[in-house]
Amino acid sequence: MSRLTIPARDEAPAESQPLLDGVFKKLGVVPNLFRIFAQSPAALGGLLGLVGANSKMLDVKTRERIAIAVAQVNGCDYCLSAHTYIGTKLAKITPEDAALNRRGASTDAKAAAAVGFAAKVAKLRGQVSNDDIAAVKTAGYSEAQVVEIVAIVAENVMTNYLNNVADTDIDIDFPVVQTAAAA
Repeated sequence: MSRLTIPARDEAPAESQPLLDGVFKKLGVVPNLFRIFAQSPAALGGLLGLVGANSKMLDVKTRERIAIAVAQVNGCDYCLSAHTYIGTKLAKITPEDAALNRRGASTDAKAAAAVGFAAKVAKLRGQVSNDDIAAVKTAGYSEAQVVEIVAIVAENVMTNYLNNVADTDIDIDFPVVQTAAAA
């Protein structure tokens, strides 16, 4: 059971309710993550702004692969479950690739460079080497895209941390994937 309240839309602060309505309009559901963030209208607004900006970066498969890798690094079962579902069902990543993403790898060579770099950024809290940056650039990513990878890592670190703090109940639509299980 979640350690923080997961408010229903009408129980959330009034300033958060239209933001939750926007999430519902876009997704058709309001996942528990957004409902917990709704306790702070400023935090929810900030998250939604970051999600919106990041949705314009890289392609959806790469973003989901990064989310899976970062959730694994941070031990976030909620985000690992959500992004494995989104990645395999909506972004059309294969289950085999999703399993590789958990290890900072991919069946796609270019994606593997981004996912591996993102996992290192998360593990090392940004203290990557010159060789790490050179490798992702050699794989075909521009410096702007390196910035975008870091922004996507940051979004996922924020959601991972709140879900770990809250021990957020995994939504019923998401099959449970545990970071402790063998990847």
